[in-house]
Amino acid sequence: MTTRDDPDFSPLRLDGEVVHILDQTRLPAEEIWIECRDPEPVADAIRRLAVRGAPAIGVAAAYGLALGAHAWGEDEASLERADALLRATRPTAVNLRWALDQGRRSWLERLEAGEPVAPALFAWAADLHRRDVEINRRMGEHGARLFASGDRVLTHCNAGALATGGYGTALGVVRAAYAAGALSMVWVDETRPLLQGARLTAWELGQLAIPYRLVTDSSAGALMSRDLVDRIVVGADRIAANGDVANKIGTYTLAVLAQRHGVPFYVAAPRSTLDPDTATGADIPIEERAPGEITAVGGAALAPAGADAANFAFDVTPHDLVTAIITEVGVLEPPFDESIARAIALGGSGH
Repeated sequence: MTTRDDPDFSPLRLDGEVVHILDQTRLPAEEIWIECRDPEPVADAIRRLAVRGAPAIGVAAAYGLALGAHAWGEDEASLERADALLRATRPTAVNLRWALDQGRRSWLERLEAGEPVAPALFAWAADLHRRDVEINRRMGEHGARLFASGDRVLTHCNAGALATGGYGTALGVVRAAYAAGALSMVWVDETRPLLQGARLTAWELGQLAIPYRLVTDSSAGALMSRDLVDRIVVGADRIAANGDVANKIGTYTLAVLAQRHGVPFYVAAPRSTLDPDTATGADIPIEERAPGEITAVGGAALAPAGADAANFAFDVTPHDLVTAIITEVGVLEPPFDESIARAIALGGSGH
């Protein structure tokens, strides 16, 4: 099995004109890589959470578009077919749209210039992948400065190397803080219903030899009330222009509890997750997934046959509950409408 302390580890890899995606639905029991030769298996992997996490979805979509040009043809009809397929997979993560918008521009520019499209798109996607890892490392450096020696941090879902091109957003901050001697341990929310904390974050932290303890999602309030949490750091799937944050369901609950107990609540996300076209969290589409993800785990039924369920994949944390947003260009502080606008104006994020 690949060791997660490999500094170059990524859940996606390009081998010539074939993309391999680590199937995260099979972790931690087994490590299975999905071979993708056209956009169909990429779209399927995004849709069923074999690849997940906003930055990783963006990278996967970029590779999927390149595969479309290679496998389906470099004409505009092939572009529309691949773009529509990939764009329809997950509605909440803005990185998906961000990557596809960039790829469309690149495809059309080369088509108009009479240049080969597929090689250029593969090179662009690989560069986007590389830059994502660099961005995450810079984010970790900025975030680590917010920690003090002996801190205990709580995190939710998985925002590590598995959720990105590599290194991680929220877990990238955790990694950097631990390396700097400013972190003693991590509380890992199990993250129902698909247990990304229990399956993925615990696995990554174990590979990195960072001390952690797994807890039920409903333990967070008790931990804070007993003064066992010094900071909370989570990732994000979309951040509105005013600083409202869409992230894995249960994040809003943590933010409310953090405010009640005076625990700093940090969000770690690249500038590509900042969405200036979405004014507030009320405008962010929230994906609702199949009820079966709640009523069963690993194929084993938890609820009575025929039980109905509402399975919202994300919630929105209002900006006034967020202490700071950690990005690759520094730590953004309130008022977020101003600090986010300044960060986007720096350029280089694709906006």
